[in-house]
Amino acid sequence: MAEKTYAGVAVSVDDEGYMTDPSQWTKEIATEIAKEEGIDITDKHFAVLDFIREKVASGAVLTIRSIGKSGTTDIKGFYQLFPGAPLKKATKIAGVAKPSSCI
Repeated sequence: MAEKTYAGVAVSVDDEGYMTDPSQWTKEIATEIAKEEGIDITDKHFAVLDFIREKVASGAVLTIRSIGKSGTTDIKGFYQLFPGAPLKKATKIAGVAKPSSCI
């Protein structure tokens, strides 16, 4: 297991850069991870990230469809907020494990 430093804090990450301890996550860390992913984070991003963190903490399986039905954003909006690979990028920025549905 590796470590990376974000916002002056050393966090544990896996081989793909996903945080292994979600309790280490802060909004400052999320902002720095987002910058690495080429995303300028906004309040709308944080609303989606909060939804993702709540779902994962409750043990729910994350899908793009579930995020689209969250009321936080629709699927098109999700793709606009996290272009390219939205679920992979969003979960990485949210400080949770990569979903098993992502390759």
